[in-house]
Amino acid sequence: MRMMAFAKRNSKELLRDPLTLFFGLGFPLVLLVLMNVIQRNVPVHIFELETLAPGIALFGLTFMALFSGLLLARDRSTAFLARLAASPMTAADFLLGYLLPMLPMAVGQTVICLGAAVALGLPLSWNLLAVTASLIPSALLFIALGLLCGTLFNDRQVGGVCGALLTNVTAWLAGIWFDLSLMGGTFKTAAYLLPFAHGADGAKAALAGDWATMALHLAWVCPWTLALLALAIALFRKKMSDP
Repeated sequence: MRMMAFAKRNSKELLRDPLTLFFGLGFPLVLLVLMNVIQRNVPVHIFELETLAPGIALFGLTFMALFSGLLLARDRSTAFLARLAASPMTAADFLLGYLLPMLPMAVGQTVICLGAAVALGLPLSWNLLAVTASLIPSALLFIALGLLCGTLFNDRQVGGVCGALLTNVTAWLAGIWFDLSLMGGTFKTAAYLLPFAHGADGAKAALAGDWATMALHLAWVCPWTLALLALAIALFRKKMSDP
């Protein structure tokens, strides 16, 4: 109950900054429309909706890291968390209280992105539900990254790491704009050691109805997500116990 009350408070905090939420939701849609317009005006298939939409949906989830990281970092910079440290809440309770409000937002963002893709010509099918479900581990991954950064850095540093840096790293290493094979074997191998490309490819496989391939990619994303969540909890516990 304490954790749920804390999660409710964090939901209200997120909704108090509509400009940030609008940017997080709107920027991926702008990219989706722009790439679709480019595809319609070039003679080669570069940004087909079947591959572009799942990639853009994953890219949009990077903003979950920014939102969660900023919220935690701002609470750390005030006396709010210091006062709550005297409560019976554990480190896991605190971080789950930050995580739970972010997850519905991430799912809603994915639904909005895929809905826009359907409006632009992506065929409507039940596989879109599978795409949404396949992106939940990636959403949790980005939220965990945000909580980790919010534990370690102040709000300005979080803005740089989870804003400019993470969005660019994800865009390049997930193969959202291009096939990773075009960058050479070494770059592709390095990219697939990280979870971002697997998250995008898992969503593309879900849209195509290739469940076996989707499961293989999710089997790579999920351990990364669990490891980052465990690391965030451990570091947050240490930070809260330090004088």
